[in-house]
This record gives sequence, structure tokens and C-alpha cells, in this order.
Amino acid sequence: MKKHNYSAGPCILPQEVFEKASQAILDFNNSGLSILEISHRSKDFVAVMDEARALVLELLGLEGKGYQALFLQGGASLEFLMIPYNLMKIEGKAAYLDTGTWASGAIKEAKPFGETVIVASSKESNYTFIPKDYSIPADADYFHCTSNNTIFGTQMKSFPETNVPVVCDMSSDIFSRTLDFSKFDIIYAGAQKNMGPAGTTLVVVKEEVLGKSGRTIPNILNYEQHIAKESMYNTPPVFAVYTSLLTLQWLKNKGGIAAIEKENESKAALLYAEIDRNSLFNGVVATEDRSFMNATFTLKNIEHQETFDALWKAAGISGINGHRSVGGYRASMYNALPIESVQVLVDVMKEFENKIIK
Repeated sequence: MKKHNYSAGPCILPQEVFEKASQAILDFNNSGLSILEISHRSKDFVAVMDEARALVLELLGLEGKGYQALFLQGGASLEFLMIPYNLMKIEGKAAYLDTGTWASGAIKEAKPFGETVIVASSKESNYTFIPKDYSIPADADYFHCTSNNTIFGTQMKSFPETNVPVVCDMSSDIFSRTLDFSKFDIIYAGAQKNMGPAGTTLVVVKEEVLGKSGRTIPNILNYEQHIAKESMYNTPPVFAVYTSLLTLQWLKNKGGIAAIEKENESKAALLYAEIDRNSLFNGVVATEDRSFMNATFTLKNIEHQETFDALWKAAGISGINGHRSVGGYRASMYNALPIESVQVLVDVMKEFENKIIK
């Protein structure tokens, strides 16, 4: 039976990426060696790293604009620490927008470095909306936001205009929609949502914002060191970078971010229309802030859960249970999920309604 993978991460990747990656495990570039065993300093892998970094900037429209792309380790959670290390001045100030679990995690890591201003938060409403009207201190060293909140299913549809450097955690919606990425000074994202397997983190940084903190930064946490070493300050996660490259190539061949955005909009529209129409489900978050990547919803009557769960499992659907901290259901519709899989879920929801309301 075909599986319809709605996992929030690690998540679905294109089938052709799996095929090419699996071949590379057996024999990479006809070298007689596996991608898992080649030297990261070898000519073949240096070419992979160089192409991956260049392709990131190309897809984001940041070529020749003073940005560097890095493939690092430690997940987006390590970037929570690296951001204040590299950007917050001694006795400085940083501004944060609190829109969910990962945003609050970033705030926690920044607090020991200096004054950390939470410009707005939706915590008291269990993060069911994105705050809109807030001001960013003009003397902040940077402003940090999270573009898409995987757990709660909200997404920023616009970003504030400010003269301070803007940092964005795009872990769960990078490469999914067109934006003016030059408005951001640092973008970071764990690969395991839209780009590749777990194990590497993409950081896109505008070089001009670095070297101004006045801090002594450990080399392993210093973006300038990683730029100087071209993402090879330490041994990179070779397979994760290679598979990310394959996924970026797949995206480019589809027509880039503009093309995939249309597909993502269609998938989200199809599922949200059924959530709103179906008498047995409730949407969770504010309509205007609904994520195109992670649709969250609940049953109006929890007594019907066993019936619904049996139906979607029988249809080959996987990974739609909500995050353990919030419950309910969450359908993650990342780039590689085909609209046919969304239709299967919608059909199951209709079947469920017919079964319950006879």
C-alpha cells in the first residue's frame, strides 16, 4: 500500500532523491566508494558542498548580494545560541517575537547574553495566532522571528519593516514560498523539514552584520570561521549535505520556489476547505495565520477518535498525530508531499463524516 507521509520532520522527500541517494550509498560518482565513506576533503565531495551552497543562494535570489550559505551541525537549536553570540553586543539588546515553542527556546538561549526584549507574544492564547501590531526597539542589535510554527500550525504572512538586522528561523517553511529574502540578514533552518535528512542545518548570513559584537566567540560557534573554512571547519555531515543538494536540484528542476509555492497553496487550500466544511472537525488557529506547511485540527467530539484513526491508518496515511504538547492532528504538507496524498486525507475525512452522521 502506498504511504502518505505527513510527518512533521524528518519528513517526506522526493522519490527521485531517495533513489539517487541510495545509489550513492553503494557507489558515489562511479568511484567505487560509498558517499558514506569518502573523505570530506575529496574532490568529489568538495564539489557537492560548493554546488549546494551556491544553489541555496540561487534559489533564494541572493547571489551576488553579500550572503554566504553554510551547512552546519547542531540543528536549529544550536543557532539559538550562535545568533546572540555573533550578533548581540556586550551589554547589548535583542528583540524577539514569541510565536511558539521554538521561538521561546531561542529567547531562553539569548537571555544570558544581554537584554532580551519580547516585542509580542501569543503564548497566553496557546500560540493560536501571530501577533501583528508591535514595535521593534531601534537600538536592538537584531530582531528574531520564526516564520512558521510547526507545532501550532501558524505562519507569518508578512514581516515587519525595521532598520535593525532581521534574523529568521525558517526551519519548517524554507524554500516553500516566494519572499524577498534580502530583507533578512540571517536565515537558518534545520534540513529535515523541506530540504533533506536530519543532520545538517542551513545558515544563510549577510556578511556585513558579522564581526560587530565585540565578543570573544568560540571558533566552532563563530560564523566568520565557518565562512572562512567554507563549511568545513570541522567534518561536515557528508550524507545529509549530499541529500540536501539532491533535493535542491529537484526543486530547481521543478521551476524553483515560485513553482513549488503554487503547489503548496493548492494543497493547503484543499485541506483547509475540508476542515472548514466538515461538521466533525475544528480548525485550531486564526484563519489568517494558518500555515501552508502544517495544518492543525481537532475532532469536535473526542469519542469519535478511534473511528477516525482507524480510517486514516487503513488509507495508508502516516504521521498526522498532533505534537505531544498540543494533541489533536497535524498534517504537514512539505514540498515533496503530492496533492494526491492531500486528496486521500480529504476523502478519509468525508468518509468519516458519512460514517458518523448517518
